[in-house]
Amino acid sequence: MDDFSTRTPRHAAPAMRGLAAAAGALMLASCAVGPNFSSPPAPTVAGYTPEKLQSPPSDPAGPRVAGQHFVNGADITTRWWAAFRSAPLNQLIRLSVERNPSLQAAEAAIRMANFNALAQRGLYFPQVGANFTPSDQLVSNAVSGPGNTAQARYTLYTAQLNISFVPDVWGENMRNVESLDALTEQAQFQLEAAYLTLTSNVVTAAIQEASLRGQIAATEHIIKVERDILGILQNQFNAGQAAQVDVLAQQAALAQSEETLPPLQKQLAIQRDLLTALAGQFSADEILQKFDLQRLALPANLPVSLPSTLVAQRPDVRAAEANLHSASALVGAAIAARLPSFTISANPGSTAFNAAQLFTPGTLFYTVAGSATQTVFDGLTLYHKQKAAEAALEQANAQYRQAVITAFQNVADALRSLQADARAVQAAIKAEDAAKASLDIVQKQLGLGQVNQVNVLNAQQVYLNAAITRVQAVATRLSDTAALFMALGGGWPTDCATSDWRSCVFEGRVASRN
Repeated sequence: MDDFSTRTPRHAAPAMRGLAAAAGALMLASCAVGPNFSSPPAPTVAGYTPEKLQSPPSDPAGPRVAGQHFVNGADITTRWWAAFRSAPLNQLIRLSVERNPSLQAAEAAIRMANFNALAQRGLYFPQVGANFTPSDQLVSNAVSGPGNTAQARYTLYTAQLNISFVPDVWGENMRNVESLDALTEQAQFQLEAAYLTLTSNVVTAAIQEASLRGQIAATEHIIKVERDILGILQNQFNAGQAAQVDVLAQQAALAQSEETLPPLQKQLAIQRDLLTALAGQFSADEILQKFDLQRLALPANLPVSLPSTLVAQRPDVRAAEANLHSASALVGAAIAARLPSFTISANPGSTAFNAAQLFTPGTLFYTVAGSATQTVFDGLTLYHKQKAAEAALEQANAQYRQAVITAFQNVADALRSLQADARAVQAAIKAEDAAKASLDIVQKQLGLGQVNQVNVLNAQQVYLNAAITRVQAVATRLSDTAALFMALGGGWPTDCATSDWRSCVFEGRVASRN
């Protein structure tokens, strides 16, 4: 402590003015040590794949399938799922966004981070406390002096303010506020990521439900065909035109097909539970919406953001950037903690024997002090804390770069998947058509007794597999389309308040981050 003084009340005003002047000088002289953060530049890559991006091709000689077209540089609409043209899907996503607890938790995390940042800002100002102390004292004879037999008793009232101020000379508090602001921004991007994950999961789960319903329908159809064939064989056996072994073989084939149905029905029930949970409801309160492949349209025009803008659209990349910003600020705070700190304090108040006399002339007092503190030896504690903060910055930088690489990988994977999906659907439809035609011929030949049972069983199994594969191929194409929207960061309404983002989402605004 380099100054401590107690003055009479008439000197209080000049002293307090000097204190304010000293505090102002320290604030003006303050500077923030440590690195100043700047956003990393966007990657300079020209595309997502080594070759020029081509829209998903299809075989002109194959079955006709819906086409898709990549639109380079197009914006992603906020309600991207509307491209599937499914009213039940739109309703379920709105219900999920309104009720899912994960989004509510993410919103609470934003508020928590924001309040922490506001609390840290309070250290920019003097901290003021008030104290009032009434006391009743009885003085001992031994203290009152020789010959004084009467004990002195009196009441004392003291009221004072405790004022302290720590000027942010090296910017330690400024860096801490900067770090907490970055964490608030990170929480915002984590909300966007939770929203994108939720909507993508709802779309994907709905497509999977539609796929399971299609697989169940295909299985039930082949079971019906096999029962019809079994009836033909049973009639032929009764007429002495078929062997019992053929009837038993057909019964075994029918049982095997029927055996595949319960697992599909179980998966469908579990999928319904998942969709209900995503909507923020208990399984007993199952959602009303149901999905099948015939009522899910394949989006024809698929926006593909420019590589230079992808990092501004992906919420996980933006969250990693905010984390990098926070780590950068904490390095400055760690450096400032090793430098001298300054404290200015004042304790003005009043003491009187009667409460009514407080703050009257002659009862006032004050204490003004200033101190400078510098750590001389701490076993290298602060030094190692600074090194830990620098290592955390390196870690955050690596995590950011990994997030960017993963984002580009996700987009490339989705694009390549869609390029292969059209041909896969064509091949699956072609195989199913051929298997169906073969089975129809076998059924007719069976009725005429012109085919053996081995051919019948093979035709049934091939058709079942082909029908299931066709359903899965169509569902995969829809799921990969949803994966592309998710890989590109979905769409987020950037021109409205965080508290009002739900209404902005369902107004269908175009997402644009600059």
